[in-house]
Amino acid sequence: MGSSKVCFMLYVSCFMSMSLKQTILSDMKEAMKAGDATKRDTLRMLDSMIKNTEIEKLKKEEGLNDEEVQAVIARAVKQRRDSVEQYKAGGREDLAEKESKEIEILSGYMPEQLGEDKIREIVKVVIAKTGAASKADMGKVMGAAMGKLKGQADGNVVKKIVEEELK
Repeated sequence: MGSSKVCFMLYVSCFMSMSLKQTILSDMKEAMKAGDATKRDTLRMLDSMIKNTEIEKLKKEEGLNDEEVQAVIARAVKQRRDSVEQYKAGGREDLAEKESKEIEILSGYMPEQLGEDKIREIVKVVIAKTGAASKADMGKVMGAAMGKLKGQADGNVVKKIVEEELK
């Protein structure tokens, strides 16, 4: 095998084992080089949120694992979705568009989101397992469902489906 093939294989194996945080930092550097200000600024904000969470959780030395980083990303996406709604209600389409672009960038670091049909299947299984029969059991169902769907579904979608199934 030639040395260039070996180098490439090492690069690929290194990239495959990169943590989500390392991937984000690498993409931020690429965005800087490419002059992509929106992506650069979004990833800088995300890096800052990750660092703040590391400090809050007293994990500054070892850092967050990929699951914890995904939770930070999910929180950032949720904040932006809320902002989009508020900006649209206030007639600020320009700011809503900016937030939407940030959502698009951040979503690229999230696991594949499940469709409503798959979420409904999982919610039905959870309802059967918990023995939930009415809306009074909604908290119990939501807790179990969100545990199974962690990072794969928006909480508002899950809530809507749970409400529909617990009529």
